[in-house]
Amino acid sequence: MNADAVTHAFEEHRSVLTGVAYRMLGRIADAEDVVQEAWLRWSSASREDVREPGAFLVRITTRLAVDRLRQLRVRREAYVGPWLPEPFVTDYGPAVPDTAEQAVLADSVSVAVMVVLESLSPLERAVFVLREAFGFPYEEIAATLDRTEPAVRRLAGRARRHVEERKPRYDVDPARRRDLTERFLAAAAGGDIEALLSLLASDVRLVGDSGGKTKAPLRIIESRDKVGRFLFAVAQGQGAKFEIRLVEVNGGPAALVLSDGEPDSVFQLDVRGDVIQCVYIVRNPDKLSGLTVV
Repeated sequence: MNADAVTHAFEEHRSVLTGVAYRMLGRIADAEDVVQEAWLRWSSASREDVREPGAFLVRITTRLAVDRLRQLRVRREAYVGPWLPEPFVTDYGPAVPDTAEQAVLADSVSVAVMVVLESLSPLERAVFVLREAFGFPYEEIAATLDRTEPAVRRLAGRARRHVEERKPRYDVDPARRRDLTERFLAAAAGGDIEALLSLLASDVRLVGDSGGKTKAPLRIIESRDKVGRFLFAVAQGQGAKFEIRLVEVNGGPAALVLSDGEPDSVFQLDVRGDVIQCVYIVRNPDKLSGLTVV
């Protein structure tokens, strides 16, 4: 395999490798670092040892991501306030068909699921991502993680039960979720506190991630009244320099707030029926720097 073929084989699988790494680590920069390291190992590997480039690359990427996640766990214990995954743009336009496979991939990268994945062990998370998000067979996952197939099945069972117990138990039509997001933004921007409160579940939660680098709640806010009044105060405090755009991140609609043309925050909603169950706000500038504004 010549140099061009080596590069082509890697690029052919890059999107899957990035998807695996991001679901493992929750930060685009960390995922890109892992994928870059995978490239270095791939480019220097003996071609005699590589029968299937895709399986080889996924194996390298997953092992690197497991090692990186173990290192990151120590840092996240000292993280200031709640931790949320970095917003990941998933609007690829009409070139990507709306298929059942795309729906599964979108669900596996949703903020709610990514938050639950944080509570899994690195090996459980790797098994869940490879099996549930990408459909890899148990035999291949076992080879990737250097574990027996029965051990991998046990890890998969534990991880699946854990995620199912904690992730939202409701499915919402994407169009309805987008409509509710637009109504939420209109009520907040228009200063209509009653309309805003009517969109919130009685036990709604608000989770803000600033990493201690900008203003955001350092604890989770709970209840319709407290969350509503917090959001109302935030909306009223925004001046003319702020602009709001509806974008798609992590498989669903979100509000990107721009300040003087630069990303300031991302709001995303978890919806149950016709009400909002949770409001996620990412304001950590390190997690917004990669968002492209056009």
